[in-house]
Amino acid sequence: MSDMRTPLGKVRGLGSAKEGTEHFWRIRLTAIALVPLSLFVIGWVLSLRGAGLDDVRASLSEPLVALAVALFLIVALDHMRLGMQIIIEDYAHGEGGKLVLLILNTFFTVAIGIASIFAILKLTFGG
Repeated sequence: MSDMRTPLGKVRGLGSAKEGTEHFWRIRLTAIALVPLSLFVIGWVLSLRGAGLDDVRASLSEPLVALAVALFLIVALDHMRLGMQIIIEDYAHGEGGKLVLLILNTFFTVAIGIASIFAILKLTFGG
């Protein structure tokens, strides 16, 4: 049987869900963004080796550090959610179970993100 898609549809590469290309690019862009962010966060954590809570708070009070750590968390959590979504879509077979897992994946990511950002804010501003 011949391909019934229009030439534009073939070029865009969109599947039946109409979001395949966007998902592909988002996971690649988050991976690329994680390289410098991860290096920064690893270097920052290593620089705090042996430091006390007051030193961590002082370091996080610097806007660049707080923003970089928060951005790292947001990008890493989005990357994790996208990767788990691919796994769930590929390996969960029942549509109902797949939907529940996708919802739980999103809720888990949001919950971890809120808790992490709250922890950064608490460390940054004290309390």
